[in-house]
Amino acid sequence: MGDLAKDINSKFENNRVKALLNIIYTANWISSIQNEFFKGFGISPQQYNILRILRGAEEPLKVQTIKDRMLERSPNATRLMDKLCAKNYIERLTSERDRRVVKIIITNEGKELLDSIPKNFNRDLLKNLNEEEASQLSDLLDKMR
Repeated sequence: MGDLAKDINSKFENNRVKALLNIIYTANWISSIQNEFFKGFGISPQQYNILRILRGAEEPLKVQTIKDRMLERSPNATRLMDKLCAKNYIERLTSERDRRVVKIIITNEGKELLDSIPKNFNRDLLKNLNEEEASQLSDLLDKMR
């Protein structure tokens, strides 16, 4: 089992400081693992999130709607979508009535990519928690926010 104090060779003023630093440390640990995982599929975790949002929507979405639904608020969401568009995973649809309105749709290639990614890729991140502990952790994080 991990021990933040040992991992970063530090002592903490109190448990609240330790908890906050542990959340930041763990978030970076998760990001590192996910970045490495998605590298094998040629996308980033943020791009995966965009594709997942579009597949779940089942209809074209405005860019702002996608940004609002993203797990990680990204100021460079347009750039992420540019890269997905260049790989033919998404497509931009311009409105006939108002050229300023652009909607995004996932392509068949994007759906195929999502289908090729194992559904349980995050399972190992939580392997040391049982269902009750995972629920408690989620509730505590909700309470914190």
